[in-house]
Order: sequence, then structure tokens, then C-alpha cells
Amino acid sequence: MEAPLLPHHSSDRSRPNLPDPVYWVTPRHLAGDDGVLAERIDDTLSDLGWRMWPTSRHTFLYVSPDGLRGAEWILAAYPFELGGLPVAWQLSARQHAASAMPEWNAYFTADVPYEALADLLVAIDAHEAQGADFTGPETVLSALSARGWIRDVDRPRSTATDPGFSSSLSLEMMPPLIQDGDPRPDLVGWQAWAEPVLGAPYLWCASFSASVPHGLVAAFASSLASPVPVPRRTVPEGAEGRLTIVRRS
Repeated sequence: MEAPLLPHHSSDRSRPNLPDPVYWVTPRHLAGDDGVLAERIDDTLSDLGWRMWPTSRHTFLYVSPDGLRGAEWILAAYPFELGGLPVAWQLSARQHAASAMPEWNAYFTADVPYEALADLLVAIDAHEAQGADFTGPETVLSALSARGWIRDVDRPRSTATDPGFSSSLSLEMMPPLIQDGDPRPDLVGWQAWAEPVLGAPYLWCASFSASVPHGLVAAFASSLASPVPVPRRTVPEGAEGRLTIVRRS
């Protein structure tokens, strides 16, 4: 049974504390973050054993037990934007705990589906234990193709789009302010975004610096394109017409 897309307001005043309804939503890449991106990622990092403390910039910094990987909720600091949206999470990794600069960084705005970011963090946590990643860009595109995404006709080795043409993952020149441990100019990194309505503001954006292992980007891509419905109490404005929503029984 399809559920209405309007916010829930109970007219039964004898039951004033009814919880908001939960819907199962597809596709995942347009589901948004339900306003709980910080909380859900905090749960994931806590389960992985990462330590957290607040910073003087009003951000929350998480560090892996070995001190080599970090995740920071930086929305309050408003450091910069991707696609006109403020960055909410920054992930990083370094080869040595004493390294002054991370080997790579990845950045995500609010409304990125928290499931995809959580699966990426689990992959990052496991990646260091597994050692070097020798995969190339094809592993990212293959992960998307396996989920039914379509390779760009003009750029089949670097770009894929969902069947509804509302979200893309592409190997592009890195946007300004994206930091990477490789100092060479003109580097390319994976960029992802959702645009529910062509020409309208982006729903979310993500940027991976050039040195992010392709295997990790593939983990994010595979989760992002997963056909498995995700639970939401609210849906993003502008995406309603592109979503299939079923009320949980």
C-alpha cells in the first residue's frame, strides 16, 4: 500500500503521543538522511570502537583505535560547500599516526543516505586490516553496473548514472578545497551527487580526493545503489515524485 507523502499529523487527540509513521523508501540515493545523519553515523562509529570528543570548532571528531582513520562532523563549522550545500562529514586516513597530513579525505553533505556512509565506514575500518588496495576505477563502475546503473555513453570508463537519471558517480577533477596527500595538480577523484529535478538544487553531494582507494568508493557506490528499501519518517522535498514509498505494517 502506498503511503501519502504529507507529514504525519494525528487527528486523534486521545492518542497525542503517536510516533511518526515509518515508510520503506526506494531508491536509496533519493531517500535523504531523515534528519538523523549525525546520530546514525555516531552509532556506526561507536559500534566500530572509534573514540569521539568535541573540538573548539563545535565539531565532533572520531578517531579509530589505531589512530590512522578519522571522521569529523563539521556541519556547525561550515567549512565549505559542495554543489552549494555545506559539508557535514569529513573522513580521512593517514599512513602513520604522526603524519601531519592525511593520505586522503572524503566529504559528504547532509541528506546523503546514512546507510551508504555507514557502509563506507565499515569498509574503511576493515580496509586497513586487509592492507593495500590494488583495484582500479573499474571496480567502482562494476559495482554500480551490478545494481542496474547505466554507464555514460561518452564516458563509460569514468561515469555511471542511476536508471532514473537523478544521481551520478563520476571520476572528475577535484573541486576546490578538496585536500589529498598527493600534491600534484590536476588530480581526479570520484564525485557523487543527487539531483532529483534537473536544474533544481542538489539533494546531496560527495567528493572523494584522488588517493581514496577505489575499493572504498565501490563500497559506498554499491550501498548507494542498493535496491533494498530503507526506513524513513520524512522524505526530502523535491524527491517525492521520484520515490516509491510503502508504509511498514
